[in-house]
Amino acid sequence: MALSLRDGPPGGSVDHFLALLQYRLPCWLSVLHDLAHRAGRDTVMGNLVPVARAGLDHHLEVQAAALPAFSSPNVTVRIREALRAAGFGPDAEVTPLAAYLEEERRLGRVAAGVDPVASARLLLAGCFHRAYIELFAGADMVPPREVSAEEIVRELRLEPPS
Repeated sequence: MALSLRDGPPGGSVDHFLALLQYRLPCWLSVLHDLAHRAGRDTVMGNLVPVARAGLDHHLEVQAAALPAFSSPNVTVRIREALRAAGFGPDAEVTPLAAYLEEERRLGRVAAGVDPVASARLLLAGCFHRAYIELFAGADMVPPREVSAEEIVRELRLEPPS
């Protein structure tokens, strides 16, 4: 992934954000893609809590760098275009997570009525929101990340009724 939005010399918040994103996004996506090997193993909750925790960490780190980078509508549009060109739109996160949930549903470990795509989006949104709140309000104003990760996954209520 090589994102560049400047013709001039490097530096500043945009370059810092892009450098961080180029480093962190592939790591985060690999966590999501590794779920494909977890279907049918351990428990769904046990598989997803570490993913939610990694999502919290990823979004907290990336959001902190993103805020100054998105200070201009022009830069925002250019970042969107660069991410799309690199194939890193929202589906890059949703697709592997939804595929894992679909496989777990096929195996009967996720309730038949669960929508894998919507559930994947909700898990990711929960991670993003929790990271955002910690960034602005402070870590002392929210439950610890591990607790938050467990809450996010538990409240998706993925498991079939007993």
